[in-house]
Amino acid sequence: MKDFDSIPTLMADLGKRAKKASAELAFASAERKHAALIAAADAVWANRARIIEANKKDLEFGREKGLSPAMMDRLMLDEARIQGIVDGLRTVADQADPVGEVLTEWDMPSGLHIQRVRTPLGVIGVIYESRPNVTADAGALCLKSGNAVILRGGSESFHSSGAIHACLVQGLKAANLPEDSIQLVPTRDRAAVQELLTLTDYVDVIVPRGGKGLVGLVQREARVPVFAHLEGIVHIYIDKAADPQKTLNVVMNAKTRRTGICGAAECLLIHQDVVETLGRDVIAALMAAGVEVHAEGALAQNGTVAATADDWGKEFLDSIIAARPVADIDEAIAHIRLNGSDHTDCIMTEDETAAARFFERLDSAILMHNASTQFADGGEFGMGAEIGIATGKMHARGPVGAAQLTSFQYLVRGNGTTRS
Repeated sequence: MKDFDSIPTLMADLGKRAKKASAELAFASAERKHAALIAAADAVWANRARIIEANKKDLEFGREKGLSPAMMDRLMLDEARIQGIVDGLRTVADQADPVGEVLTEWDMPSGLHIQRVRTPLGVIGVIYESRPNVTADAGALCLKSGNAVILRGGSESFHSSGAIHACLVQGLKAANLPEDSIQLVPTRDRAAVQELLTLTDYVDVIVPRGGKGLVGLVQREARVPVFAHLEGIVHIYIDKAADPQKTLNVVMNAKTRRTGICGAAECLLIHQDVVETLGRDVIAALMAAGVEVHAEGALAQNGTVAATADDWGKEFLDSIIAARPVADIDEAIAHIRLNGSDHTDCIMTEDETAAARFFERLDSAILMHNASTQFADGGEFGMGAEIGIATGKMHARGPVGAAQLTSFQYLVRGNGTTRS
């Protein structure tokens, strides 16, 4: 890894180059952007052995740092996951280009014809942890939406991200687009993050993707707008009218498929009427699968751990889940409002009225009914990939794909029209 004498100088240079590239990307044709992403996908697959070798260095670095098994899983790349990266690049490439889309248009009595049209944001800074596939996802989505991007990956994924970024640059070259359209910060130095957050002359928005510590730092220190991807404190409420088999299948998938992703279930809220039946069956199945259950009240049984106040509102990102009984759906809703992160929450019920109440009274970015929370993912929403799950209330919410990385402008046409 190269050392840099001046991080502020390095980051300012990245910013200047990104700003220049963004001016050309703003009017780049859909065909050239498509060609760049397809070429990048081909390069990733052709270089998969090199990417896996780079990933081995990162895994060793992660082991030395003492990363948890779940975090090591987030970091690991194999041929199947690289195929997933390739598929994601191709899916984004094949989507409709959002730039220039006419959102709405109308005529005024004055004779003016007005259109509201999608436009790129400009330069996006993406700060992320661990998962090296974010390098491809973020690069692809920013390019598709006509934005230049400065990527600052986690220290754990330094080598993997570099190998993937090199493939993205190959794609840009093949399509004759500016190589500076997708830049990767070439140092692990944390000072680079602080500088990126203050590049107000060059960066239009920051997207943090990581844990509470990272997002909190960005929200405190950034001087440019932020699309916050907050922690996934994901709840599943099991209603008294839940179907037992559906519930068992969904809860097991939501917790155990991949414990280290933001859509993994972290808390079960179980209606008191089914605690002794379905509730105990679900708890037993989780424990049989190796999940440590922090249980409260009547849900406690042999093998569970006594839940404490610290378990509510906690993102475990591990084979751990908290569980408590609730009197009714309203108590579940109140618990989620108090302890949730507005990310993803689910209700298991066959009662459509209860599902409607859950959807109506919670304001999470994603609400689910009888479906695994592991579907909280841009790819599963048909976006090809995502740059993060935005949990704020402004502009973009939920999975942030290419369309969410645009703003809009008004195009006004007249015919010598004057105002009286």
